[in-house]
Amino acid sequence: MMYKDKISEAVKFLKTKLPKRPQIAMVLGSGLGGFAKEIPSAIDIPYEDIPFWPKSTVPGHAGHLVCGQMGNNYVMTLNGRVHYYEGYSMDEVAFPIRVCGLLGVKTLILTNASGGINYGLTPGDLVLIYDHINFMGVNPLRSEEGNLFEPRFPDMTFVYDHKLMMLCEQVAEENDITLKRGVYIAFSGPSFETPAEIRMARILGADIVGMSTVPEAMAAKQMGIRVCAISCVANYAAGMEDKPLTHEEVLEETKKASSKLAIILRSLCDTVKES
Repeated sequence: MMYKDKISEAVKFLKTKLPKRPQIAMVLGSGLGGFAKEIPSAIDIPYEDIPFWPKSTVPGHAGHLVCGQMGNNYVMTLNGRVHYYEGYSMDEVAFPIRVCGLLGVKTLILTNASGGINYGLTPGDLVLIYDHINFMGVNPLRSEEGNLFEPRFPDMTFVYDHKLMMLCEQVAEENDITLKRGVYIAFSGPSFETPAEIRMARILGADIVGMSTVPEAMAAKQMGIRVCAISCVANYAAGMEDKPLTHEEVLEETKKASSKLAIILRSLCDTVKES
């Protein structure tokens, strides 16, 4: 079955489950899935029930679609994502975003856990991503099916929506939350980066590092979806401390910062308007 047909099957299935068109989609990264529990009278759909939807295999990613009304918007949260390092193709990594776009989602909010490269960042900090470096070695828009999604050569000057960034910063200021801006660099994983790679990333201008988000943001941008991305710094990047990195540390730190992030997400769900 062709890729576009698989996407169509997932869209058809979800239209039978959802009472209305989702206006906002939200991807909850490592250790950040607790926010989905805040959605009142939510519809919970396990990923394995959705045709062709890739399954999450990483601890901290529940693998459920949780949907419901939050404030002025109907929100669809992806409680857990899939990553390129799990053995999925880029088409599969972008699959959930493609489905969101064809369901009519106009705003995508991405969250993740990251390693801090910039010396001004410490574990627990929240960083608003304003640009990225795709160092994964593959482009998620590459396709054998040619013009499946248009434009085929999308501009990536402004991947992350300026109005959404300003709204996030306004909410953070009103709630006395420190929210910094930064450039995110994505590596393919699953190994953490080497100290030499982190030094290289710092020279390239990256502030934080991770193994996700960029493919989703690029696919959304191509489909005309507004993108906002917030990262939780879970640890210092490799070589900045004299100790090894672990995924358990990532989950622990993101849980600590999740309450601050939830305030921003809650406000976005209530105040974002479709352009």
